[in-house]
Formats: sequence, C-alpha cells, structure tokens
Amino acid sequence: MDISFKIKRIDKALKDLSIYQHQCQLCPRQCAVDRKNELGYCSTGNEAFISHAGLHFGEEPILSGYANHKKNLEFNSTHSGGSGTIFFTGCHLKCLYCQNHQISWENLGHRISIKALSNKILEIQDKGAFNLNLVSPTHMLIPILSALKIAYKNGLTIPLVYNSSGYEREVIIQKLDGIIDIYLPDLKYFSPQLSKKLSVVANYFDHAKKAILEMSSQQPNLVINKHNIAQKGLIIRHLVLPGHVKDTLHILNWIKKNISNSFGLSLMSQFYPCFKTPPEFQRKITKEEYKRVLCAAEKLGFEQIFIQPELFSGDRHLIPDFKLNNPFTWK
Repeated sequence: MDISFKIKRIDKALKDLSIYQHQCQLCPRQCAVDRKNELGYCSTGNEAFISHAGLHFGEEPILSGYANHKKNLEFNSTHSGGSGTIFFTGCHLKCLYCQNHQISWENLGHRISIKALSNKILEIQDKGAFNLNLVSPTHMLIPILSALKIAYKNGLTIPLVYNSSGYEREVIIQKLDGIIDIYLPDLKYFSPQLSKKLSVVANYFDHAKKAILEMSSQQPNLVINKHNIAQKGLIIRHLVLPGHVKDTLHILNWIKKNISNSFGLSLMSQFYPCFKTPPEFQRKITKEEYKRVLCAAEKLGFEQIFIQPELFSGDRHLIPDFKLNNPFTWK
C-alpha cells in the first residue's frame, strides 16, 4: 500500500468535496442544505457522529474471518481479528425496514472530533482488525476523509472498506478512486415502485447501478490473501425481500450482464420486519424463496457466492441493539 499516494488522493478529494460544505450534494437526494447550520435528509450536520466502533464478526467471511461458505468457498481463516467497523449515525436512504433503525432513523450516537476519530481508527487496527469497515459513510464523507488522512500519517495500513447502501452519486464515488480498497455496496432494488415504497425514493436503481459500475472499474478484481481475507475488490450485497424474488432475479441478471465475474456476491436472507415495515412485508422470506434465488445465481454462473442458510433455524434474526456495548450479541 502506497500511503503517500493515498494521502494525495484524500487531499484532492477533500478539495473537490469542499464545495458541498455549505450546499450539500453528497448523496443523490442533493438536499443542498448548509449542514453547518441545519440538518440534511440524513439528519446530521457537518460533524462526525458515530454509534459504535469495534471488531465485528458478522460480515462476509473474507472480511471478518469466520466460515460461512458455499461449495468451494472454504474461507476457514486461522485468524479471528474480525472486521473493524465504525457505524456512523444517520443515513441518507432511511429504509422503512432498517435493522439499524436505532442509528439510521433515531440517531443514537455521539459526536466525535476528527482527531478523536483518527485515534479510534488506529485503535481498531491495534486490536487486530483485518480491515477498517466504514458503515454508511456517505453523508459524513468529509470528516471521515480528514480523519483518515491523519490516521494514514500515523500508521494506518489495513484495507479500507466502503460499506454503503448503494444509493450513491457516481461523481462522488469517482472522488474515492485510489482511496477505497474494498467496495461493499448493497444493490437493494430493481423496481422503482419497490424502492419508493420501502425507501421513499424512486430512482434508487438508476443511481446504484452507475455507482456500482464505477466501483467495479476502480476495483475490478477481488484480491484475497493467504489467510483468505480480502485486500481489494468489490462485494455486492443483495437482501432478498419477501414476495419479491422476481425483483431479485432482475438484479442478478443485470449484475451478470454488466459486472466482471471477479467479485463477491452476497445473497442475504436476513430480512426481518421491524420498525416501519409496511403491512405487506410483515414476514421473513421462506426457504423456497431463498432457494429460487440461489438456483438462479448458480445458473448464471457467479463464481463467489456468500449465503446465510443458518437463518432458517428457529426465530433467529440479526437485528443489533446499539444500546449495548456489543450490539451484535445475538441469542
């Protein structure tokens, strides 16, 4: 990793993004507020707020180092460092069914200075994290980049993960070229009617597809080290929604036609109705729905697929509680 090059890229990105300090257009909503004096759609101003920071063992195995594989994906790492996650408060998408609604909607978290954030980043590295996983960073991109610049100057070396809803402006993702090592976007919806119903935005796919194509152009190949931990690349997540397998199939077909096969595809079964979930979505997906998705992915020839089969046992779900010191203590 060329640290000096990363710092130069961060300097350029900060210069380019400075025009949005007083008229924010970081996300596709482009609400254009002066976030020094008022809150954007994301419910945050121009300072960094975090809800949780620490080692996370619930990400894909090539990020957090545990075994959850399909067929030939034997990601049984001898390491157990976990993914070093920082969950940022607020969100510019705000899905009605969000499992992280405590932080995305209710703004559970605390303000943190740029210097303190850089220290937090280095603390996570010192704990043995495999990577630095920035969860929903878009709306706080400017203070994040400022903190990363300090952290790189003080010894940050682990890969940087951009963990995103996928609802991004292509022009903003272009500014991150040379900075982000691993892109981890959702690709939630194909249908504008579905995205409007569940995330109050009809143009989700229009923006997400352009952003993901840009991410793919920057990091076209998934690079995994000898410990089966990702160092570079693209991992696309898709959460299967109850009653909407057809929308998932449209997404899989689009990915196959437009993205190189050297990426990871994470097919998630963890939908659980919570918060403001509309009445017609008040159930989990069925084994049959998930099986249809997996069969379609296999037929399309995706080479690296991550699955969540264990979620069909009992009533287990993956809703974190950010009021706890460890939000991911599931029973």
